[in-house]
Amino acid sequence: MFLQPMNVASLLGLAATLVWLWLRPGPAPLVASLACVAWFLWSTRQQVEAERVALAAKLAVSEERSQSHRAAAALSDVARSSAEAERRAAEERYLLVLRGSQDGLWEWNLAAGTMEFSPRWKSMLGLAPGEIGSDRAAWLARVHADDRSGLEAALARHLDGSEARFEHELRLLHKDGSVKNVLSRGIALRDESGKATRMVGLDTDVTRLKRVQTVLDAVAEGTAGAFGDEFFRAMVRHFARALEVDRAFITECADDPVTRVRTLAVWSAQGGHGENFEYALAGTPCAEVVGEGRTCFHREGVSTLFPREAGYESFLGMPIIASDGRMLGHLAFFDSRPRGDDLLVDSIYRIFLARAAAEIERIQALARLSFQHRAALS
Repeated sequence: MFLQPMNVASLLGLAATLVWLWLRPGPAPLVASLACVAWFLWSTRQQVEAERVALAAKLAVSEERSQSHRAAAALSDVARSSAEAERRAAEERYLLVLRGSQDGLWEWNLAAGTMEFSPRWKSMLGLAPGEIGSDRAAWLARVHADDRSGLEAALARHLDGSEARFEHELRLLHKDGSVKNVLSRGIALRDESGKATRMVGLDTDVTRLKRVQTVLDAVAEGTAGAFGDEFFRAMVRHFARALEVDRAFITECADDPVTRVRTLAVWSAQGGHGENFEYALAGTPCAEVVGEGRTCFHREGVSTLFPREAGYESFLGMPIIASDGRMLGHLAFFDSRPRGDDLLVDSIYRIFLARAAAEIERIQALARLSFQHRAALS
């Protein structure tokens, strides 16, 4: 406690009266000395009271701030608990969606290092119930070697919290040696500390979508800017290569009613582009396509059903129809192997069949104009 000016003055006054009392003893200096003592005691009491009031005010302010901090901390805890509850609820909803899906489900217990695969996941790869182990190594063994490092990196980013969801495209190996393109999505379930303890994932087979995209890109790029014979040649070449078939050709009708067709472009895996030719439809799978105006697909046994097609096992033919409904010709693919639904990319065929129809109609219109011009001149 520091002396205030009033206290200092009272002490100086007391010192002066004590000197006076010592030099001239008597009642007057004594009374003055006692008055100075009373003054000092009163001023000291006033200073103590003022400091008590100031200290009480400071304590009140400090207590108010402390309560404010406690309230803020409580609100923060409530907000954090609410956010945690919302996160867990969102994870549970996402987990229910994954488990309710018809695609391939897998669950990974990170602590135990074990994995479970749904029957749908196994059947997607042609596996029987007991044909795959229940650990992570068995899972990775089914991942294409070139995709394993990318998968590991994507999983790590999700497990360490860098990415809220796991989503990654990769290739899985089918039992028959083929490759399945899948979109793998999942979420990690975490404990109170945020550490991932389990992970649930869903693999969706996107092989067909990738196939469609590959074929579309190849044919669209190969035929861009092409017209007439150049367009037809580019179309059969790029379709055949993208679909990996042995032979492809496009035709136009040669008579009316249609019994014969002639090719506009021919391509084979062995010889590349070949010479155009004309042939009768009878005894060929093409008769069904042109005669009935519909797509015809034989997965296998073509040479048995149509001996003229010796050496070929599968066939796909699609009609080319004019804007007014007339039959213009057809697009055909032959392969020496049995083929599955991977050959059916209907949306792409429709695009290029319409383009082929427009091109044939354009050529036919030019031919009619040329004939009319010659007739007028003669």
